[in-house]
Amino acid sequence: MRRGELDDLAAFAAVARTRSFTRAAAEIGLSPSALSHAMRGLETRLGLRLLARTTRSVAPTPAGERLLRSLGPALDEVARGLAALADWRGEPSGTLRLTTFAFGARTVLEPSLPGFLLAYPAVSVEVVVDDRLADLVATGFDAGIRFGDSVERDMVAVRVGPDLRTVVVGTPAYFAGHARPAVPSDLEAHRCVNYRLVGGGGLLPWEFTQGGREVRVRAGGQFVGNDGALAGAVVRAGAGLGYMLECDVAADLASGDLVQVLDDYCPPFPGCHLYYPNRQVTPALRALVETLRWTGETST
Repeated sequence: MRRGELDDLAAFAAVARTRSFTRAAAEIGLSPSALSHAMRGLETRLGLRLLARTTRSVAPTPAGERLLRSLGPALDEVARGLAALADWRGEPSGTLRLTTFAFGARTVLEPSLPGFLLAYPAVSVEVVVDDRLADLVATGFDAGIRFGDSVERDMVAVRVGPDLRTVVVGTPAYFAGHARPAVPSDLEAHRCVNYRLVGGGGLLPWEFTQGGREVRVRAGGQFVGNDGALAGAVVRAGAGLGYMLECDVAADLASGDLVQVLDDYCPPFPGCHLYYPNRQVTPALRALVETLRWTGETST
């Protein structure tokens, strides 16, 4: 096989995997028009239509899906070989693609990633912030950051933040007109500010521990949103109770602007972990792991 044909096959795999000429072009360093021209040439040589194109989307045809399944193991092997060469060089380099959620980006990456980029100028980092859990292998991410209890067991997980706790809070003005809940089920009589999960579309359940068992409450209220800052503003205005991370309301609790209830029913849970597939680790990823690894110091 000629070098150009191998390049075209790798480009096809990128388009089929990302389902976007724009994203695939950015990933492999071509312009979208050049990539589209290369795909038409590949289809002409093979005598098959590999990609179904519309004005808004691109997806592999059945023939393209079959080719992608065949190419996957071979391209993975090539990637592992290149990673091994990077290990021989020893210098972190190349591109890292990370998936995380807003809290992970704010508390883990914002404090440390700029310094990492300055320390390793040969490493490029792409971060996608999304509440939805991504299949790292299928979506082409090198690593992700999520709460520890969300990480799949077959992944290597490294703690990059302290344990956390979600608490129920409201303003003194709210409690002036409503009795404080004594047990989680009392929340059904309250106005609660809810968060809608972007991935599944459902509401984030309010989780507690009661009598040694986990209890979930789905409370109703006036407001539902998928932005934590906006939900916090609604709670701080006194429009309802919030189910919020303790670290995000610590200053409000200390000042008395918010009051915490149901404290005994709110246990800690594993904080942020960086996770990646159990396979050969590149120097770039190894350097990032060591940069983000939590040492037990208080995070801001």
